[in-house]
Amino acid sequence: MNLPQPDAEPLRGGVDPEEQLQTRVAWYYFVGNLTQQQIANRLGMSRVRINRLLAACRESGLVQITINGRLTPCIALEEALIQRFRLREAVVIPNPADPSMIRETLGVGGAEYLDERIEDGMNVGIGWGQTLRSVIRALPARNRQDVSVISLQGGLAHCSHINTFEIISDFADRYGADRHFYAAPIYAGSEADRDIILRQGAIRETHDKALASDISIVTVGDITQSLIVQYGLSDDGDLDELLAAGAVGDLLGHFIDANGELIDHSLNRRTVAIDLEALRENPWTVVISGGEHKRAANLAVLRGGYADVFVTDEDTAIALTTETAS
Repeated sequence: MNLPQPDAEPLRGGVDPEEQLQTRVAWYYFVGNLTQQQIANRLGMSRVRINRLLAACRESGLVQITINGRLTPCIALEEALIQRFRLREAVVIPNPADPSMIRETLGVGGAEYLDERIEDGMNVGIGWGQTLRSVIRALPARNRQDVSVISLQGGLAHCSHINTFEIISDFADRYGADRHFYAAPIYAGSEADRDIILRQGAIRETHDKALASDISIVTVGDITQSLIVQYGLSDDGDLDELLAAGAVGDLLGHFIDANGELIDHSLNRRTVAIDLEALRENPWTVVISGGEHKRAANLAVLRGGYADVFVTDEDTAIALTTETAS
């Protein structure tokens, strides 16, 4: 189920309350997978009323393949994010009723945004993470010409979930695109080893293409639950050292503090990925990230100026745009 077009014309003169209600009910039913009774309980209405609202959604054309209505609260949050963090665009997704569905919900929202923007001839840089896997699962297959999908970072030798090669391949399959991998670990053994790796011909070629991406798509890792922390740290003391240095999360394997600045740790000098300054200078970086456990890391990424576009959930948007979040 696709989301409302994020670049639709702003609603003028407010929004019809009935349309807003229909949109929210449709979201909970078709994307959140709630039953009509669960929606009725959530909104304090009868199940019969919910059933009639869903019928009205179909009759009016609100629900076809996509949900065409937009929620006024989400629009306001998008504008608040844009103004506070000087973004090009923001997409705020209604909260799923089940918090465990947040990643899947973000995947739908991220896929809707990207589907309208990836065009023929683009170089698309991709990061890594479970949120991006959810995005890929929600992406429809499209016939695009001369698209290249490029990894922005190295991978892990061991991971029980997903790897960077899978992310790149699956994304490229959606567009019949060419693919370019970092055939190297995310962390080299030393800074000198990293430099040697990046000088190798095939990896240098991928690195150069990554730096020239027309659009970069990344997610944010928090300091406790990210795959990088779970599988990428080889030394038992690394996590304690990262926390002591002020790390709140990572972006492409680079650990940052609450202001989005690189912390002083050897891992940041051994990371096989494009550097964060290059990401900041990329003309179009889309960050797709949400959930309560990532709020500090997301705030750091926005403070650091790494995102041109930010796709997130309602609760995260509220937290990031309130005074208490700063």
